[in-house]
Amino acid sequence: MAKKISRRGFIKAAAAAAAAPALSKIQTNNPPKRPIIGHGEHTYEVYHDWVQPPQNVLWGDTHGLALDSHGRIYIAHTVHPSSVGSDAVAVYDQKGRLLDSWGAEFRGGAHGLDLRKEGNEQFLYHCDIRRRLVVKTDLNGKVVWERGYPKESGVYPSEDRYCPTNVAFHPDGDLFVGDGYGSSYIHRFTKDGPYVSTIVPPGSEAGEVSCPHGLWVDQRGKQPKLIVADRGNRRIQYFTLEGQHLSFLTEGMRMPCHIHFQKNLMLVPDLESVVTILDKDDKVIASLGDGHPSNLRGAPREQFIPGKFIHPHAAIWINKRDIVVVEWVPIGRVTLLKKVEA
Repeated sequence: MAKKISRRGFIKAAAAAAAAPALSKIQTNNPPKRPIIGHGEHTYEVYHDWVQPPQNVLWGDTHGLALDSHGRIYIAHTVHPSSVGSDAVAVYDQKGRLLDSWGAEFRGGAHGLDLRKEGNEQFLYHCDIRRRLVVKTDLNGKVVWERGYPKESGVYPSEDRYCPTNVAFHPDGDLFVGDGYGSSYIHRFTKDGPYVSTIVPPGSEAGEVSCPHGLWVDQRGKQPKLIVADRGNRRIQYFTLEGQHLSFLTEGMRMPCHIHFQKNLMLVPDLESVVTILDKDDKVIASLGDGHPSNLRGAPREQFIPGKFIHPHAAIWINKRDIVVVEWVPIGRVTLLKKVEA
């Protein structure tokens, strides 16, 4: 059964719909010709600016994505400095309709966004790069706990040397946190927030990372592995869950930001203008929307090139077919890649 929309969410959705009737009519009656990217089984029709921000809110850097078990899509963005509203998390259905928005406390800092089901409930884990926090909330934004820098680790001379970018979930319930914008450590915490250990140090050698920007626990094999988007080293690196180096993945990698899975396929948004799909053997099977090299981060929207990405920051499958991509551009961009059937 679908979750009942809150009164606040209904009002915001209705206001947003009322504010743009002309746009809806244009999209319905006179759909523009859209770019097609990819090939074979991985061919997609491109819908740039697929969704609009909530009323009175202007996109900032669109950083994070998550999907709940009801198919609702959560988008985390920093909120543009000129925005009147401050909601940094917006919630949409599979058709791109706004359902709710919240999270003013994340304005200026909304970055990583991941979701986990715990028992019969689902929770969002936010990485706030302004306040340097990992924050656990319910799906309506109610804070469960917040966690700052792990002083107990002994690796930080001061708390400003820590800045978490994304999390991953240990099968036993614990949490891995990548200190991507701080000092490039990876830490393990319990599901309730307390520090457990530091499992990966900074550096460029095997078993070391530089800007561990995104991470994921890969459960495709007999033993789960921790995958790290080792962005500063321009590679993906595999570890045991204890932090021991296993292997590198460099094919097709430029500046990988994060990882998402659909069965055996791995989706990698790459800051250097491409979204990459890899097969079960980690071979590149599609490079989508390759706009490399791109110098359009600060450009006005009319200069963005249809069918080309600027700086993909997060990407997820929203069902078994379609992909949503958000980009690190100061005016935000959300793109739907709608799979084209052969």
